[in-house]
Amino acid sequence: MKQLKIANIKLKNPLVLAPMLDITNLPYRLICRKSGASLAFTEMIYTSAITHENKKTLDMMKTTLEDSPLGIQITSNNTKEFKSIIPFLKPYDLIDLNCGCPSDKIAGNKAGSYLLNNPEKIAESIKILKSAGIPVTVKIRLGFKKNNVLKVAKAIEKAGADAITLHARLASQGYDIPADWKWIKKVKDAIGVPLIGNGDVLSEESAAEMLDIADGAMLGRAAIGDPLIFDRILHYLKTGKKKDFDFKKNIPSFQEYLKISEKYNLTNLSDIKRTGSKFIRNIQGASSFRDRLMHLSSTKDIKTFFDELLLS
Repeated sequence: MKQLKIANIKLKNPLVLAPMLDITNLPYRLICRKSGASLAFTEMIYTSAITHENKKTLDMMKTTLEDSPLGIQITSNNTKEFKSIIPFLKPYDLIDLNCGCPSDKIAGNKAGSYLLNNPEKIAESIKILKSAGIPVTVKIRLGFKKNNVLKVAKAIEKAGADAITLHARLASQGYDIPADWKWIKKVKDAIGVPLIGNGDVLSEESAAEMLDIADGAMLGRAAIGDPLIFDRILHYLKTGKKKDFDFKKNIPSFQEYLKISEKYNLTNLSDIKRTGSKFIRNIQGASSFRDRLMHLSSTKDIKTFFDELLLS
């Protein structure tokens, strides 16, 4: 199996969990790691939120010894703010600069994917973040509204970044547009630092195909409600054979997610119900089960609901 090393961090396999807002908190990262994800990131955090240290941001930054290696993913439209947050970043294994988020809220504030319009600003940010003394990676797309990915990737490498993750779509493109993997290969051939491919890695076969052209494969949507996909992909990469998906094997992962959420006081009920609903997408009667779940009013009721679902 292909080895992936980012600076001094040698990963146990080339499968990476994507940072996803309202999904990849500490409990979710831990259940994906147990299934085989070798690297994970915090949800994306805006630099100004870090300095304010409110409860929501502190919850997003929570980690533990088992949650390693871990990258803290950040973004900003203000390079000066990167200097001010350096002390907050040092507890993590690496820093990931988000230059790929396409949301109107982030890009409209000239952060995230909007930064792709200014490779020089990205390079300046990398140089500042490198002063933290830990590896720096950058997550990008093919471009904001037009493809300039080769220029951006080369500027990132020149600035000293230790790896790049490329989501092979423009920021203006939705999931209805297939990820254009030929650009992953082009970027890989053009740079000397590790490249992690992202976008439409949805199955065992697509993960294997991505690893033919990139150093690592990042899973996002496919891991929502299905952390065991990492285990199935690793099995496929080792044996060439596929394991069947079984939602009853997946339910214990959600039950563990609940336990960890309580342990670390991360029990926002709406977040837990939204995550839980993803675990029942592919079962008979999913719609009615999801409706029942959304009307529950405590974590105790949610536990009972999934216990009953497992026994049904």
